Amino acid sequence: MKKLINVLIFAFLTNMIYAQTVNKTISGVVKDTGNEVLPGSTIRLLKASDSTMVKGEITDGNGKFQFSNLENSTYLLDITSMGQKRFVSVPLTISDVQSTISLPVIILLPAKTVELKELTVKAKKPLIEQEIDKTIVNVESMISSATSNTMEVLEKTPGISVNNNGEISLNGKSGVMVLIDGRSTYMSGQDLAAYLKSLPGGLLDKIELIDNPSARYDAAGNAVINIRLKKNKIGGLTGSVSTGITQGKYARNNDALNLNYNRKKVNVFANLGYNYEKNYALDIYNRRFYNASSELVSRVDLVNDQVYKNKSINVNFGLDFAATPKTTYGVIFNLNKTNRNGVFEYDSKNYDSSNSLELIGSGSTIGGDKRTNTGINLNMLHKLNNYGRELSVDVNYLHYLSKGHQTLRNLSFEPNGALISRSDFIYLIPSDINIYTAKADYVHPFKNKGKLETGFKSSVINNDNVFDYYKITDGFQVIDNANSNHFKYKENINAVYINGQKSWRRFGAQLGLRVENTHINGNQLGNEEVEGSEFTKNYTGLFPSAFVSYKLDDKGKNTFVLMAVRRISRPNYQLLNPFLFQRDQYTYSSGNPDINPQYQNRLELKYQHKQVLNMGLSYNKFTNSIFPTTKTIDSIFINRPDNIKGGYMVLLNTTVNTSVTKWWYTNTTLRLSRIGLRGIVYGEQLRFDTNMARLELNNYFTLSKTVSAEFGGYYASRDFSGQAVTSGMYILNASIQKKIWDGKGSIRLSANDLFHSWVYHNKSISLIQSDYLQTNKTDTQRIGVAFTYRFGKDTFARKRKHNDNASDDEKGRL
Repeated sequence: MKKLINVLIFAFLTNMIYAQTVNKTISGVVKDTGNEVLPGSTIRLLKASDSTMVKGEITDGNGKFQFSNLENSTYLLDITSMGQKRFVSVPLTISDVQSTISLPVIILLPAKTVELKELTVKAKKPLIEQEIDKTIVNVESMISSATSNTMEVLEKTPGISVNNNGEISLNGKSGVMVLIDGRSTYMSGQDLAAYLKSLPGGLLDKIELIDNPSARYDAAGNAVINIRLKKNKIGGLTGSVSTGITQGKYARNNDALNLNYNRKKVNVFANLGYNYEKNYALDIYNRRFYNASSELVSRVDLVNDQVYKNKSINVNFGLDFAATPKTTYGVIFNLNKTNRNGVFEYDSKNYDSSNSLELIGSGSTIGGDKRTNTGINLNMLHKLNNYGRELSVDVNYLHYLSKGHQTLRNLSFEPNGALISRSDFIYLIPSDINIYTAKADYVHPFKNKGKLETGFKSSVINNDNVFDYYKITDGFQVIDNANSNHFKYKENINAVYINGQKSWRRFGAQLGLRVENTHINGNQLGNEEVEGSEFTKNYTGLFPSAFVSYKLDDKGKNTFVLMAVRRISRPNYQLLNPFLFQRDQYTYSSGNPDINPQYQNRLELKYQHKQVLNMGLSYNKFTNSIFPTTKTIDSIFINRPDNIKGGYMVLLNTTVNTSVTKWWYTNTTLRLSRIGLRGIVYGEQLRFDTNMARLELNNYFTLSKTVSAEFGGYYASRDFSGQAVTSGMYILNASIQKKIWDGKGSIRLSANDLFHSWVYHNKSISLIQSDYLQTNKTDTQRIGVAFTYRFGKDTFARKRKHNDNASDDEKGRL
């Protein structure tokens, strides 16, 4: 660790000593309203103070332009093109803090359109921007985002699906790694879902969806979702505020305040959020049990009813300081506090083979937890020359502290209602997680469109998790060591990577290799009644990636990409902890310390036609798959993860973006897949194959200059999770927005799950001498209202008739 600190200090000092003048640029691309590039357009760079011309450029064959070697000043862009209206931009400020401005796509209106009243034009960003290697979703353009939390925003994002356990999938790929501003949360499962629910949607700027990450990204996860919080680099004080409330069976509230102050060498930003959520989950089970001859022995009807509420506060504060024209230092502090309380009640009835009632059960769990998540990030970006050579360094510390408690009661009755037994006990569940990470990335561009990237990353996780079980007898609490658990988990991952890129006129290639070594130590501490146990795992993996692209035309309107990647999914500490945890009298869950990581190899061919059509055909091979299993002991189900041999997925993903009319734009995604699983579960052969379909249809309407609307739906055919198959279901959402105060404010109305059709119907597969049916329903049918207001200088944009645009180039470090 001392060596690592010395390296980081040396890097910081070296960058300050050798700082030089940076190449300051303004760049962009010009298109018409049909999303066609406009080569040969005349671009004049003017001084904002007196409109004198500084430089002139002509857009190239791809509609692109760039002004280089600029001085610190405020400029205007004056753009003309044959058959198009003249365009003059808002003031663009070049400074030591913002040395590079990469503009959104500039859309020129046809010359025949009505003359605009002002030269400065404002616009809404398109919701979806397609790139060949990723998709960008601009959250502000999603009308319902202000009434939603981040998890709900993800559920409405094209390409993303979330199941009833909070597990996130991207374009049919589960095991997704979620980043916040490019940094891992080191959360998964229910912890990640709880965190995303605590973030109001008003804090989000954009969501980047990356199907096939390059070697620069961690090898974990089958895909990457990068959530970027709002941050502005416009000079002076800018910001936005949003407040939204939705009502279903229960009310929810999401409020957000975003502030940014940029002056000379300093940029300060803050994101403040408040979330309140009350929700319910109703699960109805019908479980049946058989003998070795497959004859019905008994069955259990079980109803679980849970109501819970969360209150969360999120604070994100950061500062960027341009120490020299070439070196910028940054610090980011994050605080997330969540208080969760809930009541879980169940009722059960046991029947024999002749359908006679044998036993009645009921119980409850009253509990909650208080979570305090803090994090601090130190970062540095140093530009080594004027041609793109740069070194970036990130150091992070995360601390997740949780204090959970549960009071449980189980009751059993005779069919006539006479009490048979009663048990009361308490779980105290404190958790303390400390995470340390450091990484450095170096970029070295070459002449003729070549680039080399290399870097390293090291992370250390220390997790201390306690489950203390107390019996309650005559009002007194007595520790039960036989059912208590203290689990300590340590993980250290060290990685290095190299990634090379080269572009020619039509061809492009990218080759990368990432090497990761993982060392894990798990220690279940013993007590007076339980013998301690310990395990250690150490493994190294090679994760290559390759991308080859070919443009069918000089303008790049039609592009093919062939890509191959290898990924890993590591089990988290929850899956490794062997402690047996009770949900109700008939359902338990535990981890598995013997579980190993899952590997995936993917080969994919993609085709993109402008911003209109994006298709991908992939073959995915899974080995050592992590699989949630269910074991039956008498009438009790025990859920436990295990490794099975593997599986496969063939996936065809098609997305079409089109303008039906000038006021109606659609985004349609169809995913067709064939999925298979192979393995042995508790001695039972598992051989499962199924066809699956997903259809997303989103419509965006521009009803007037100040009124817009959205209407969309999502259909999912049968699906499976662990040893359960889910029947098909659908959801419909709608929203409308009215802009006020010259576009700075808006009033938004939304309606989610119009017919409350998003209900899970599950059926078990490959269970030994048992099966079950389950229905799950939550508070998804909701209506909402929100208010948003933006203050300070306007960001650079233009009004447009539809959401069809290319992506912003992100050349600065956010």
